[in-house]
Amino acid sequence: MKRNMQPAASPPWATIAAQISQLTRQTFTPENLTSIGGGCINQTFCLRNRDQQFFIKLNKAEYLTMFEAETTGLKEILHSANLRTPQPLCSGSGHGYAWLVLEYIDLQNQGNTATLGIGLANMHRHTTEKFGWIRDNTIGSTPQSNTADSDWTTFWRQQRLGYQLNLARKNGYTGSLQSLGERLLSGFQYFFMGYTPQPSLLHGDLWGGNYAFDPDEQPVIFDPAVYYGDREADLAMTELFGRFSPDFYAAYRDTWPVDAGYSTRKQLYNLYHILNHLNLFGSQYRSQAETIMKKLLSELG
Repeated sequence: MKRNMQPAASPPWATIAAQISQLTRQTFTPENLTSIGGGCINQTFCLRNRDQQFFIKLNKAEYLTMFEAETTGLKEILHSANLRTPQPLCSGSGHGYAWLVLEYIDLQNQGNTATLGIGLANMHRHTTEKFGWIRDNTIGSTPQSNTADSDWTTFWRQQRLGYQLNLARKNGYTGSLQSLGERLLSGFQYFFMGYTPQPSLLHGDLWGGNYAFDPDEQPVIFDPAVYYGDREADLAMTELFGRFSPDFYAAYRDTWPVDAGYSTRKQLYNLYHILNHLNLFGSQYRSQAETIMKKLLSELG
């Protein structure tokens, strides 16, 4: 869910360093700046001196609200005290840029995936009264509405699939995509017969690129699109772009078993992300979206 960009102005490193100094109450004079790859929505850097280092996300000034929402989401995950995520320090804007300053964690690919499964299941046990969240945020760079709703099917129909289908229409994707979408939305209730999810704390964008491990091989999750929803939506995305390890799924299910209907509903949940990719990246995702919708409609008979 990434998009290449190049802000027009010179990066405001002195302003960022001054903000860090003020908040940490320790003078921070940068000595080294390293560009870090892996993302296309934002430019990412490690800014450091001999004693301190920080992870910096940089984008155009109009993306400040995206960074502010991410900060709130990271704090929500940290408050649940189940999985490590980078501590946010500050965000701001100036000189044509917006930025987010985070704790720097030396991430690696190898670690304890069972601990990730247990931690995620326990994070999902952190619940609230309604679906949604205290603020809107983004999924990738697409606006994501989180208006509170006591009914999960209404929330998912209107604020997730319905929103993406309307956006697709505005982007010129009409015809069969819309007719299939309308049929699916009208029969939506079928997939939730006998199943009543809780409003669980979700990462919201949990694919393989949004977790790693710290030097102690403990899991770290990042780049969230937080809201409270059906925990199956998080699990579904772990299968969208290649499954996580078998240890992850075994540990998750041992901690909190999954309803039998998940095998069907996961397609419904991942359709949201495929539609978002269609809206962000173009028509190469249209066929995949329509295939998923046809498969779901076949369940309706």
